[in-house]
Parts: sequence; C-alpha cells; structure tokens
Amino acid sequence: MEEVRQPRNVAILIFDNVEVLDFTGPFEVFITGSNRGKDFKVYTVAEHDRPIIALGNLSINPTYTIYNCPTPDILIIPGGWGSRKEMQNEVITKWIREVSNDVELLLSVCTGALILAKANLLDGLQLTTNRLAIDELNEAAPETAEIIENARYIDNGKIILSAGVSAGIDMSLYVVSKLFGEERAKHTAKLMEYDWKV
Repeated sequence: MEEVRQPRNVAILIFDNVEVLDFTGPFEVFITGSNRGKDFKVYTVAEHDRPIIALGNLSINPTYTIYNCPTPDILIIPGGWGSRKEMQNEVITKWIREVSNDVELLLSVCTGALILAKANLLDGLQLTTNRLAIDELNEAAPETAEIIENARYIDNGKIILSAGVSAGIDMSLYVVSKLFGEERAKHTAKLMEYDWKV
C-alpha cells in the first residue's frame, strides 16, 4: 500500500515593507499547486506577532512567528525595500541559517537574496536578484558566488533564487515541476491563468 505523505510545510517569511507580489505570488502558486492541500501547507511567518505592513500599506497578519511556526520543508525569503533592514536583523538571519539546515528547499525572491547573503548561505553558488539590485547583491555576496544578471531563476540544488517580483511565480512553478512533474506545474499555471514559459 502506498504511503501517504504529509503535506510539505511551505513557510513564507514576511516583514515590514516586503514587496507584495514577492510573497503573494509564491503563496498563490503553492496553494494552487497543492492538490487541494494534500501536498503543500502554506503559511506566513514573521519575527513578531503583529500585523506586517507591506509596501503600499497593505496590512497582513502573519500566521506564525519564527518562534512557534511548524518546521518548514520549504522556506521562501521575499524581498522589497524592507529586505535592506532585515538583512541587518541578526535575529532573522540567525533563524534562517538554523532553519536552512533542515529544509528541503530554500528559495529567495528578488532582494531576499540580500538576506540570504547576510545569513552566510550563498558561498560558491550562482545568484540572481532584481535587475535593479545587482550592485547591492555584488556588495553583499561572498566572493565565491557568481552573479547571473539575466536569469529568471537559478537552481543550485537546495537553494533556488529568482529575479524580481513576478519572477518568484516562475520560480515557484518550477519548484512544483521539480517536486511533482511538469504537468502539475502546467496545470497550476493554467488554473492561475498565468502564462508560464517552461
């Protein structure tokens, strides 16, 4: 008899001044691609138990804090203007570093790459970020890393990084295809009415 696998926990970090589509795009992909909740349990996580004010003054209540969230199988670090503050937040970078030891996949969208750089997780990897933040990533990234400017997303195995904003949707669809096959990802994109280029 086939073993029933628990849904993978997909944790999406949110913080003040996070770019809205950086986290809602992947959220939508993993919810839509979850096979009605059987394959992914998606939730937001923040440092504090209070509303997060995203760009544009969108207020979001995080589902969990970093202190009480279920153990993530997939952790997504979005970007936005707030990433410049969070990359200096040692509580957050330490938490990401610790959680990264046990996750199956660690994903970043846009300038979430800056936070991963400050968490010391990008040695020897190929990196990308929002085209407008390439210089910032050059400053933050280790010398052993290689920055690829024109990639939509880059798969380093456990760590996958995407370019800015809507590129997080493409990366997330790619991850769905990596875990469950291209047909699942194409079906997810179709349900979202999203023009995904495989």
